[in-house]
Amino acid sequence: MKKALLWIAAIIVTILAAIYQRDTGPTNPKRITYTIEGTTYKAKLPRSGNSTSDCKVSLNLPLTSTATLYFRRYSTQDSFSPIPFIPEDEKTQSAYLPQMPPAAKLEYYIVVNEGNNPMEIMRNSPVVIRYKGDVPAWALIPHILAMFLAMLYSSLAGLAAAFKMESFRKFAIITLVLLLVGGFVLGPIIQFYAFGQAWTGFPLGFDLTDNKTLIALLIWLAAVIANRKHSRPKIVIAAAIVTIVVFSIPHSTKGSELNYETGKVVSGVIMRVP
Repeated sequence: MKKALLWIAAIIVTILAAIYQRDTGPTNPKRITYTIEGTTYKAKLPRSGNSTSDCKVSLNLPLTSTATLYFRRYSTQDSFSPIPFIPEDEKTQSAYLPQMPPAAKLEYYIVVNEGNNPMEIMRNSPVVIRYKGDVPAWALIPHILAMFLAMLYSSLAGLAAAFKMESFRKFAIITLVLLLVGGFVLGPIIQFYAFGQAWTGFPLGFDLTDNKTLIALLIWLAAVIANRKHSRPKIVIAAAIVTIVVFSIPHSTKGSELNYETGKVVSGVIMRVP
C-alpha cells in the first residue's frame, strides 16, 4: 500500500470516528424541528453550559407566537420553573437558563403558544444540560489536537501493520506518546478546570471518558513493548481496532455530575440522550 493511500485512509477513518463521537455525545446541542402556521423551523437546544454565566436558549419564532421554557434541577422532584422567551428581533426569541456551578445539571422543555394550540417541545423527554467551568485555550486546543493525532496515528499504525509496512512500529510509538500527552497530561488539567477534579477514572471513579483513555494507553503500551525486539503486527492491528471502538463511545458519557443532596461531584453517571 502506498504511503499516500495509507495517510488518506487513516485520515478518513479518524475524521469519521471524530464526527460520530461529536454527533452522538450527550453534550452536543439537541437538534429539533417544529412547525408553526405551516412553516417548519429548526433550532439547536444547548446541552452544555458555562458555569460563569446564564445559558441562552434560542428559538426561531414569529412575533405572533409566545413561548415559555420550563426547567428544574436534574434528577430531582423539584417543580418545573417557567422562564418566558423574549423577542430579540422579528425572527428570534430567547430564554436564559440560570447560572449553575460546575457539573450541575438541569433538565428543560419548551411550550410554544400559537393561538389556542400550545405546542410542547421535549416535554416527554426533557433536554439535559450540564454546566462546566471555563477551560483555558492553552490547555484545550493542544488536548484536542493531541487526541485527534493519537487517533490518526493509531489508524496509521493499524493499516501499516495490516499491509506489513515496517513503519507501523514507529507509528505505534507516536500513538503512545500522543495518548500520554493528550490524555494524561492535558486531560486532567481540562477536567480540573471544567469540574474541579483532575481524574475521575479508575481507581478513583467510573468516568467513562477517563477510563476509555486509560484502556487505550494500556493497550498501546502493551503493543509498543511487544514490538520492541520482534515484529508483531497483529498486536498493533488489534490495538488500533480496540482504539476505534473505545473512542467511538460518545465523549462525556458517564461523566461528572453534581449531587444536589451532598453538594459533591460524582462520576460514572450516564447522561440521558433523548
